[in-house]
Amino acid sequence: QVQLVESGGGLVQAGGSLSLSCAASGRTLSMYNMGWFRQAPGKEREFVAAITWSGGSTSYTNSVMGRFTISRNNAKNTVVLQMNNLKPEDTAVYSCAAQRAGTSSYNYWGQGTQVTVSS
Repeated sequence: QVQLVESGGGLVQAGGSLSLSCAASGRTLSMYNMGWFRQAPGKEREFVAAITWSGGSTSYTNSVMGRFTISRNNAKNTVVLQMNNLKPEDTAVYSCAAQRAGTSSYNYWGQGTQVTVSS
């Protein structure tokens, strides 16, 4: 089992920055690809960013490319989503998820942290 806990959410003005952290316990994250997802009120959950187990490859949804950066520290069992130049449309609950390397679905999810961007 992997337990994931997000932190770092909050209220920020448009153009500001936030850094979300995902801390894992129960197992080392070094064998898991990690992803960040978000869900805005009334909308479906959407993919934001992902990073492979080694950190060697990252991917982003188009709307955050160039503004968000995902990184990981396997020694500290953490994954970070640095969000810059935030926009009101980035407002959502952000959740991290773990995908066992070599599998096709995310197996473990955190509870999420609220990010609110005011205009």
